[in-house]
Amino acid sequence: MRIIAGDLGGRKITPPSKMPHTRPTTDIAKEGLFNILQNHIDFEGLKSLDLFGGTGSISYELASRGASELTIIEKDPVMNEFIKKTAAMLHLKNFQVLKIDVFRFLEQCAEQFNFIFAGPPYALGNIDDLPKLIVERKLLLPNGWFVLEHTPRNNYKGYPLFAAERNYGTTLFSFFVNKEEGQP
Repeated sequence: MRIIAGDLGGRKITPPSKMPHTRPTTDIAKEGLFNILQNHIDFEGLKSLDLFGGTGSISYELASRGASELTIIEKDPVMNEFIKKTAAMLHLKNFQVLKIDVFRFLEQCAEQFNFIFAGPPYALGNIDDLPKLIVERKLLLPNGWFVLEHTPRNNYKGYPLFAAERNYGTTLFSFFVNKEEGQP
């Protein structure tokens, strides 16, 4: 796993060999995602929320590109500790890692974010609740983006704030934008 671009571009991250509940976003899919985002989002000073943080790969990429406030939700104790250690090794500031269930966090969250990413386990039974909760709880700032990673079996085209979908083989990204314009 590597950081693609920014101040930390090219750095390799080696996650733990045993990650039973983690499915890291592939470098190809992550590169495609960030190619889209860089044309629509100013990463400098970005306030982000990474749900189902896993290895922390998405947040390291955001930090490398200038995001200033990063919150990662990862309830698995091994992966939570890995993210904390990696963030310290990379000397990342304003990097908060919380060990809590994503849905519990979303129900009590009163903050708003410029960018939210969710890369849940593909077998998650209530994955369809994620975009609903984010919209209902008004977690996106004006012009904020939410990206949901999922499989082809999920379809979010009729959901509020849905803007576009991109396919990278078995990985799809659905984009939700808190405004009418700014389609990916």
